[in-house]
Amino acid sequence: MFMKARNIFILISTIIIISITVISFFRRPVLWSLIVFAPLIILGISDIIQKKQSILRNFPIIGHGRYLLESLRPEIMQYFVETDTEGRPINRIFRSLIYQRAKKVNDTSPFGTQMDVYKVGYEWMDHSIYAKKPDLEKGFPRVKIGGPDCTRPYDASLLNISAMSFGALSKNAVMALNKGAKMGNFAQNTGEGGLSEFHLKHGGDIVWQIGTGYFGCRDENGNFASELFREKATLPNVKMIEIKISQGAKPGHGGILPAPKNTPEIAAIRGVEPHTDVHSPPAHTAFSTPVEMMQFVKKLRELSGGKPTGFKLCIGKKNEFDEICKAMKKTGIKPDFITIDGGEGGTGAAPVEFSNSLGMPLREGLAFAYDTLTRYNLKKDIKLIASGKILSGFHIARVLALGADLCNSARAMMMAIGCIQALQCNKNTCPVGVATQDKQLVKGLNIEDKSLRVFNYHHETLHSFAEMIAAAGFSKPSDIRREHINRRVSATQIMNYGQLYPYVAQTGFSKKKT
Repeated sequence: MFMKARNIFILISTIIIISITVISFFRRPVLWSLIVFAPLIILGISDIIQKKQSILRNFPIIGHGRYLLESLRPEIMQYFVETDTEGRPINRIFRSLIYQRAKKVNDTSPFGTQMDVYKVGYEWMDHSIYAKKPDLEKGFPRVKIGGPDCTRPYDASLLNISAMSFGALSKNAVMALNKGAKMGNFAQNTGEGGLSEFHLKHGGDIVWQIGTGYFGCRDENGNFASELFREKATLPNVKMIEIKISQGAKPGHGGILPAPKNTPEIAAIRGVEPHTDVHSPPAHTAFSTPVEMMQFVKKLRELSGGKPTGFKLCIGKKNEFDEICKAMKKTGIKPDFITIDGGEGGTGAAPVEFSNSLGMPLREGLAFAYDTLTRYNLKKDIKLIASGKILSGFHIARVLALGADLCNSARAMMMAIGCIQALQCNKNTCPVGVATQDKQLVKGLNIEDKSLRVFNYHHETLHSFAEMIAAAGFSKPSDIRREHINRRVSATQIMNYGQLYPYVAQTGFSKKKT
């Protein structure tokens, strides 16, 4: 265990202060030493006391180097930023956007479009000369989730916090996210790590995710335990139940919690041995066929007291999703929602091959799921939730055009509470206290400040989305259709999503979203 910069600073500062005091007693003046060290000591103490910047709280004085480089980014750092597969600078554009909205500072940009509009992959939404003024007097639109068999439907926000477990995230990160969700009236997904006291402390709405490890509702052999599930699923804060079938960042691979992050506290919540690597099984033991899967959905809905129950998956073999739809028709049991995760989704730990080369990307998976549900006449009772690099108002519009009813975001919410993409999630050394269980680093994340940033990011992003659909002449989010989103597919050719992802032919299909 290495000493933290915070402790080193306090030690050195104490030694310097004592030394100056002793020297001053025997030899005056020592003005030169005060001039050299006093400002640094004052700066360091102020870094530790302030609550807005986790880097400075955990790494006083030296943390200013990071902010110096950040201030130079427009001129210098643009040459060192991460780019996506199409060469667009992710960090410079979207990371800055998220930080600005979270801090509620100016999120406009000078000199117009920051992307090459003639580069293959550039996308945009059609606007209208009959643009409208956003009507937000009643707040942002919400989506009612709950099919015919759901007795306690949930009115969800268009944007919610995607699945991130306590264990992968620190307790302060979980609480900051939950308090932000409470402030903004949106939901936080627990991730497969189980429902903890930190998810419940601030009263935010919860989507309890049940993964293959059944953490928090498992018996001593790791199998699903009905009564343990019922105890927690009926808590007032728990609004929906989500069965995790697969995750976009590592589909077909169970979750991973490295031993250094598996503290006794986390082990108790999950029902596992502490200080050991925790690998969730790749598949569920509670069911093994599509019909059994639907029966499990029904069981969890009944055990939770009629709350919306659905499942999350990254689309893999198309015929398997087709078989799930057939099972819905055969049994008459339908989930209240399905979350489609994209292969581009993030994670704290995954084999490189799984994160890069397995799982269908979100856009293709979402369009396929919507079309398949509609073909089987199931979509009208099932809400689709999109998850996978949802960062901006345009990203929300894009997935709604493809058939989603609402969406989840993990990456952006992490950035809102201070994630700087240090890429140390799997090492337990996250410098800002977001993805670590190191108590010294966790202390640097101030819950009050970061929860406000979560609220700000959510509010400003939905406000931007509302302005976008108004500029397109739409009255409500469900008016967005595939033909309204365009993509450059070559230097001289443009296709809209209706051409790239054509609606499937089906009986009674009106080409209108349900």
